[in-house]
Amino acid sequence: MILKSKENIYAFDSSTIDLCLNVFWWAKFRKAKGGIKLHTLYDVNTQIPAFLHITPANVHDVKAMDELVYETGAHYIFDRAYLDYTRLYKIERCSAYFVVRAKSNTKFRRMYSNKVDKLTGIRCDQIGKLSGFYTSQEYPEKLRRVKYYDKESNRTFIFLTNNMKVTAEEVALLYKKRWQVELFFKWVKQHLKIKSFWGTSENAVKIQIYCAISAYCLVSIVADKLKLERSTYEILQVLGISLLDKTPINELFMNIDYSNVKELDYNQLSLSLF
Repeated sequence: MILKSKENIYAFDSSTIDLCLNVFWWAKFRKAKGGIKLHTLYDVNTQIPAFLHITPANVHDVKAMDELVYETGAHYIFDRAYLDYTRLYKIERCSAYFVVRAKSNTKFRRMYSNKVDKLTGIRCDQIGKLSGFYTSQEYPEKLRRVKYYDKESNRTFIFLTNNMKVTAEEVALLYKKRWQVELFFKWVKQHLKIKSFWGTSENAVKIQIYCAISAYCLVSIVADKLKLERSTYEILQVLGISLLDKTPINELFMNIDYSNVKELDYNQLSLSLF
């Protein structure tokens, strides 16, 4: 079975933004350090966030899963920080699929194995159940355990999934798509300047972050609708320096010389976004 482009694939992860606890008193993190977490459900197909949840940094990642509404037939990709079997079983009951990286101490009882081609990096493809006393009650159904060796990083990964139809190689490829949400966090922090806030209250910080994410989504929509073969940041630069230009947006990108688009300074980029 080959994954079709119409199948929704989501990567869920969080990123921490450090804050000064003396200024942002509500953002509890450590004893002398504050921070917030951006819990993001990233749509891999459309390249935009489908869901965003902001919490103080001391909130555990796995608790944000309670805010998700799962789509039937969609795939959800998690790192091992989200290995909570009660919450994963909720995905199973919603007739959706998940791929999560297993921990080294995961107790798994193999029932049978599928044949694998070790030249693809797959070391084993097993069907079985969790054998731990509590975990077997939290997730009573069958699970699939895939062990994969990544030659590029010289690392071995073990994945758990409830999808019995895709190939073992596709399970590994699905997990690789999780990296896109990491790139999204990196892009947002580098180019949308949300490390410096104009207000100190919780509401002010959330508004600024939502504005930044909205700017990202709008730029992505413009790129998709106009079929622009340019990076999101290049499009953002053009829009930032053309705010007072009355040229229709579809013509704006036809006559622009991208080689002359320079890095905007901090104040200009901030004003163009907020």
